[in-house]
Amino acid sequence: MSLIEKIRAKARNSMKRIALPEGDEPRTVAAAKIVAEEGIADPVLITPASIADPANASRLSAYARALYELRKAKGLTEEAAERLVRDPMYYGMMMVKCGDADGLVSGAVHSTGDMLRPALQVIRTAPGMKLVSASFLIECPDTSIGESGLVVYADCVVNPCPDAEGLANIAVATAKTAKGLCGITEPRVAMLSFSTKGSAEHELVDKVRKATEIARSLAPGLLIDGELQFDAALLPEVAAIKAKDSPVAGRANIFIFPDLQSGNIGYKITQRLGGAASFAVLQGLASPCNDLSRGCSVDDIVNTIAATSVQACIPE
Repeated sequence: MSLIEKIRAKARNSMKRIALPEGDEPRTVAAAKIVAEEGIADPVLITPASIADPANASRLSAYARALYELRKAKGLTEEAAERLVRDPMYYGMMMVKCGDADGLVSGAVHSTGDMLRPALQVIRTAPGMKLVSASFLIECPDTSIGESGLVVYADCVVNPCPDAEGLANIAVATAKTAKGLCGITEPRVAMLSFSTKGSAEHELVDKVRKATEIARSLAPGLLIDGELQFDAALLPEVAAIKAKDSPVAGRANIFIFPDLQSGNIGYKITQRLGGAASFAVLQGLASPCNDLSRGCSVDDIVNTIAATSVQACIPE
């Protein structure tokens, strides 16, 4: 059974309510029909017309009031809050914030920024998390690596150049994703660099070392090590030479890249040259919200709804 098949099966056991702010987009409508029919989730298609329905008047008013209370310290007026909640994206975010939905999926039409801005304003980051990041869940044909061929890369989408604290947050969030969403019982996190255990000295290496220490303090029980080169993190024979005393080297299943450039390049090399299948999820928010590619298929949307449903079951 593939990873996405396992995720769909987990979603069926929870039947979470997922808000879909692009409720009049044809692929989204088709995906909502599939997830409802297959019992993957309870989809809520949000459209301007559904928001304007008189039956939603009391909910709209409650959402506007709640949004005003959330953002008044930032200068949001009651009138502006009333206007914002009529936007399907903000309406969906308020559904999640107020407990009327368990998660949100968008991106078939909207950009990542269009979703992330209201998510950060309304949902906000999870306790202890400094930032939102993205994990790529990657299934490789070679089952001898990672977790029977499954590896998780981060951050490959959101943060161009995280500092040491940001990298540590990404590492902890990714371990949580790997365990809760992918079923990896023992996350083993490699903090990647162009150096392995002092083979090079540079301020970029220092950042990775510092991030490793911060991550250890944030999650004392987590198996994490760095700085490690990719080959030392992945291959036992290289680890035996470069980092023989490491608890992670040679058997890592989670790879934290030092910046967005390396992460984005890394996952695309793995996909294109390694023939790996992959998909991404956002992490670090207080409630799950996930972004789609604007070129996504109906099946992509179904899979993302399923992943969001499973994320909603992961305890804080």
